[in-house]
Order: sequence, then structure tokens, then C-alpha cells
Amino acid sequence: MNRSIINSHEITQICLLAGKIILQNGGETYRVEDTMVRIAAAYGIENSHSFVTPTGIIFAIDGSSQMTKLIRISERSTNLLKVSLVNDISRRISTGKLAAGDAHRLLQEIDTNAFVYPTWLKIIAAAIASGCFLIMFQGSWRDFLPVMLIGGIGFGFLMQLHLIVPIKFFAEFISALLIGSLSVLFVHKGFGFDLDKIIIGSVMPLVPGLHITAAVRDLMAGHLVSGLSKGAEAFLTAFAIGAGIAAVLSFY
Repeated sequence: MNRSIINSHEITQICLLAGKIILQNGGETYRVEDTMVRIAAAYGIENSHSFVTPTGIIFAIDGSSQMTKLIRISERSTNLLKVSLVNDISRRISTGKLAAGDAHRLLQEIDTNAFVYPTWLKIIAAAIASGCFLIMFQGSWRDFLPVMLIGGIGFGFLMQLHLIVPIKFFAEFISALLIGSLSVLFVHKGFGFDLDKIIIGSVMPLVPGLHITAAVRDLMAGHLVSGLSKGAEAFLTAFAIGAGIAAVLSFY
């Protein structure tokens, strides 16, 4: 095999792996395309093309079908640390401080390592965030502890349900049902006071804020397909949460 083809194949693998990590962990579509093109240019390939959607990446070098590759993205989550690490590697490549072999090895390490906080820490963070959202929405300090408990329980339940039932939007709906039911129970027992504020604060960790932001940024960057699809996903997630709360309130 020609040496240039070998090098092109290696660079293609580096670009696709970098793009895959960013897209799978909450990065915007335009960031994926920009990173892949910049890496290819840093390694001497100026004429590269990429097409990215939330479910797939197509990357081509010099318009040759031999160097056109596709990666299917089936699972997406939020891990901005991985996105930041790939951005750092991309900058080091652009400045000529990282060889192709070393870059590929580092990207593989990022891809295989989880880089996630423990579950208990996520639940605590969600609980504290719920209490803070309560105060931000002008709730009473006397509801701070109930909201922390409900928000933490609801978020922990959501995480476990995602592992058990891989049906999109179903986990958000059931978790919202749980949060609404606990809010009504706490108010009924006198442990909480303002039902509306308790529900709002407790449900905020479930709201797809990152998806909404990414959708808007993709639309502003001209990526209409990705922006609309991410926006639709965020809308359906928000609808599932709202439907869960509405189902509880309809019986209250």
C-alpha cells in the first residue's frame, strides 16, 4: 500500500475518533466538523470534507471514495470533560506539538475511559441544584430541604431507569411522575408548603438544557438538520417531563 494512503487512513481514523467522542458526549455538530477539518489540515490534508448529524459522521479526504468513512452514533450522553480533552488534543495537533500516532493513542484513551463522577455525587449535585432553583424561582427557604430530597430522589431514579429501560423519553416521564407524586405527598403531610415551587425546583435537573443550547447553536451555525433534530429531541424530552407532572396534578 502506498505510504500516502497509509498516512491518509491514519489521519482519517484520528479525525473520526475525535469527532465521535465530541458528538457522543454533548458537543455541537459544528464543533465536530470544525475539529475534524482542523486536525486534517494540521497533518497536511487541506482538502477534507465532513458531514455530521446527531446519529452519524461522514468524513472524506480529497474527494476519494477510498478515503470516505462513516461512523454510526447510536448512544449520546453528556460528558463535557471528554469534549474539553479532545479540544485540547486538537489544539496541540494544530500547533504541531503532537504526532499522529500519539494523538490516536490519546484519543483512544479518552474514548475508553469513563471520566464520570460517581452516581452518589451526581445525586447530591442534583439535590443541591434543585434547592438552588427553588430559591431562584422565588420559592421559600422552608421548602429548601423538601425540594432537595425530591430532586435527588427523582434524579437518582432517572439514572437507574435509563439503565433498565432503554426507551427514550419513557424514563423522563416516569421520573416526572415520581417527582410530582412526592411533591403532592410532602405538601399533604405538611413537610412542604408551596406545591408549584416545589415541583418546579425538583424537576429542573431533568430539563434538557444542554440539548436546547446545542440545538440553538447548531441552527445559528447553519446546521439546520442537526439543529432541528436536537431541538425536536429536547422538545419531546420536555414534553415527557411536563406530561408526567400534568398526570399527577390532574388527580390532585
